[in-house]
Amino acid sequence: MAESSVRPGSGPGNSPISPARPEMHRLSRDLTARLARSGIACAGAPNAPAGADLTAVVRGCLGWLVQRLELGRAPDGRIERLEPAAAEWARDGVPIDTVLRGVHHGVRAGLDALFPDPASGFDITTGTTAVVELLDLISCTVSKAYIRELRGAADGHQTSVHTLTSALLGGHGGSAMARESGIAPAPGYFVLALAVPAHSDEHRPDLDRAVVARRKLRRLQSALAGRFGEHALSLLSVDGGTVLVPEDRCTEAEIDDLVRELAAAALVPLTATVFSAPPESVATAARQAHELLDTVEQLGLQPGVHRFDELALEYQLTRPGIGRDLLRTQLAPLTEHPELLHTLRVYIAADRHRQLAAQRLYVHPNTLDYRLRRVGELTGLNPTEPRDWWYLHAAVVATARADP
Repeated sequence: MAESSVRPGSGPGNSPISPARPEMHRLSRDLTARLARSGIACAGAPNAPAGADLTAVVRGCLGWLVQRLELGRAPDGRIERLEPAAAEWARDGVPIDTVLRGVHHGVRAGLDALFPDPASGFDITTGTTAVVELLDLISCTVSKAYIRELRGAADGHQTSVHTLTSALLGGHGGSAMARESGIAPAPGYFVLALAVPAHSDEHRPDLDRAVVARRKLRRLQSALAGRFGEHALSLLSVDGGTVLVPEDRCTEAEIDDLVRELAAAALVPLTATVFSAPPESVATAARQAHELLDTVEQLGLQPGVHRFDELALEYQLTRPGIGRDLLRTQLAPLTEHPELLHTLRVYIAADRHRQLAAQRLYVHPNTLDYRLRRVGELTGLNPTEPRDWWYLHAAVVATARADP
């Protein structure tokens, strides 16, 4: 607290300003009690289990201050018990702002106890310097101990979360593997399959694409944690992945808002599909959600949340089987005419709206009519006839997937 303080023997009457060493113990106990009464103390009352540690910390801080004032320079070594005490407070969940507020309160109270007489000849400039040095030492020590302890705890928690997530997605939601994670599964989950497109900055040649992608992912994960804390489970990459949202933390109606919120944080439009499942069925729901997401992407549907009841027909038509194979043969004649196949897809996507389809194709409506007549000639199915249109629509959906 001081560059040079009044030395013992330099005060009025040549009496020491610093307390005698035996009195330091009593002063430490009194100051600990004062901290406890103030409600700021992070270790409780002096008689609490951690009270002895807190008293030792206070005594160490007072001793450091006294030596600083006596020697005119910072003493060597650390403050006794400060670092392990800070680590213990971190483990006990004491907020760091509570600890640092207690530090400032304690330093102020310690100065009052050490120098109760304003006329003692205490040099304010020297004292201020010493206090700043002491607060800097305490703050750095406490912060480092907190960060180290919390990182260790976070690593342990992340391991537990990963174990539970792996158990659920691996089909072991009710097994010993899930119980060994130390985290109880929720009664049910909304299982989201997410597709995360590239951010525009990922295509900039002057930027590192991998770094930009990782930042996008961190924004997405941060938004998810901000909404649900540690309750939402996820297995995500820069391209997408799976999110498990406990049903007791979110409603079905809120899923759409959640995806919009995550998209706003990631700064890219997100496409998602969602299923609901108990823990033991999460793996099946995740597989179905990603299959439906694949269908959504192959059909070129808009970003947002898509549900199975909205796309049941499209989902079924894309499943392997003789029906899908037969439907695919309907469009085989268009293989050598990609502009006709593209025209048919746009026409179907426009719900057979002639003007809208022509606008999307940037062609005259008469050109659209000509192309549709050619589709009918080659396939034997007339896109303007309701019955034929259903077959063509189903065939387009069935051929949306590239897998055999």
